[in-house]
Order: sequence, then structure tokens, then C-alpha cells
Amino acid sequence: MTTPDDVSYITLNNPARRNPLSLDMLNSLISDIESANSHSRCIVIRSTGNVFSSGHDLKELAAASQEVQYSIFNRCNDLMLLVAKSSAPILASVDGFATAAGCQLVAACHLAICSERSKFATPGVNIGLFCSTPGVQLGRAVNRKLAMDMLLTGEPISSEAALRGGLVSRVFESSEELQSETERIASLIASKSSPVVKLGISNFNSQMRKPLVDAAEQSSEVMVRNLELEDGKEGLNAFLEKRHPSWQQDK
Repeated sequence: MTTPDDVSYITLNNPARRNPLSLDMLNSLISDIESANSHSRCIVIRSTGNVFSSGHDLKELAAASQEVQYSIFNRCNDLMLLVAKSSAPILASVDGFATAAGCQLVAACHLAICSERSKFATPGVNIGLFCSTPGVQLGRAVNRKLAMDMLLTGEPISSEAALRGGLVSRVFESSEELQSETERIASLIASKSSPVVKLGISNFNSQMRKPLVDAAEQSSEVMVRNLELEDGKEGLNAFLEKRHPSWQQDK
């Protein structure tokens, strides 16, 4: 993990094995994200090689006892929930294939961007192992029909299909453009007020689980709380005075 300025970069770095989410890798990711949350305003998850992540280590699963298999899947759930609940926004920067639990990780992140060559798949059905756990995050990131298409056929979707379906928010032509835009977007997010962003993320996740009326009422309360924050007051005053805001974290 590297931490230039206020952005933490976490890199999946086992390209020879297609960056599998082995138990060791899951533990490492959890540790890095927990550490980054204590001081970062934005977290980026990226990879080396042509595969973002191929998902679970199938050799590890095949050789494991049932008890250990439960541990692996439970640890993966821990990671996905940690990502979802992270107080710092987490951006997945995908350059290549993201399959099975690797696709699940992309779906779990607050934001995901990719290169044009990237593809996404949940191919477990092809080998008799339905991608049930990846479907949890995938089914909440894309529309139901697209999720079932991916889960039932096992066929990969293109970066453009991922963009249309909502799995990613931006697609860039080359790996080089993806890298530069990843850094630009992460820095842009990190330049915002950290207390305001944390409050906004928490409310967004919470209100999405509620009926429309309850979500609107809760969000109105949060807007008032936002205005009471020091940065909320500073931002509003700066706008009215036609100047750049000076956030508490930057003083």
C-alpha cells in the first residue's frame, strides 16, 4: 500500500496467478483498508498485470476442508462489508479482467472505472460452482436482468456493457489514460471536506435501504446536520463570498 498525499493506493500484485483473492490476499486487503481508513480521504484498489482479479483461489478452495472453505467465504464477506462501510470513498481502477469474486470486489466499491479492454464476468456456473456470493454485490450494483445474465451464462461483458449496466461509471481508451484519470479523480475526491464526504456516504448507503418517504425524511435531517458542520458553514460562506473554501482538515 502506498499513500501519496491523502490518497491510499492498494495494489493487487500477484499477476503470475492472476491476482487471486486467496485467504492471505483477503486478510491483506482487510488490513490495508482498515489502516487506510484512519488517515486517507480516498482509497484506490488497482492491480498489476492483465487481470484485475480472477476471484477466489480455486486450488486453495479445492484442497481446503469444509471448515476452511467457510472461513474463506466468510472472510471475503468481511472484506466486501468493510468496503461498503468504509468512511473513505473506495475507487476500483480496473485494467483487464475482473471475474467472480474479483468482479464482486469491483461491484462493492463506491466507484469503479476501467480501461476499454477490461471485461467482467461471473463464470462459476461454467465449472459447476455458481457465483452465489459475487451475486450479492453484483445484484446491488447492476440491474437484475444483467446480473442474472452474467450469473447464468458465465459470459464476460465488455467495458461498454459494464458502463451501461452501472458496474463502472467511466471507461477510458487506454491503460495510460486510466492511470492518469485514476490519480486525477482520486485527488479530486480527496480535496473535498472529509467530514462532509463521510456524512454523505453514510447517509447514501442508509437511505438506499429505506422506503422513499423515510429516505427523504432522513436525508433532510442529514442536510441540516451537514449545515451544522464547521465545513458546511465554511463551504456555504465561501460560495456566497465567491472564494475557495478552507476545510478544517487543511488548516
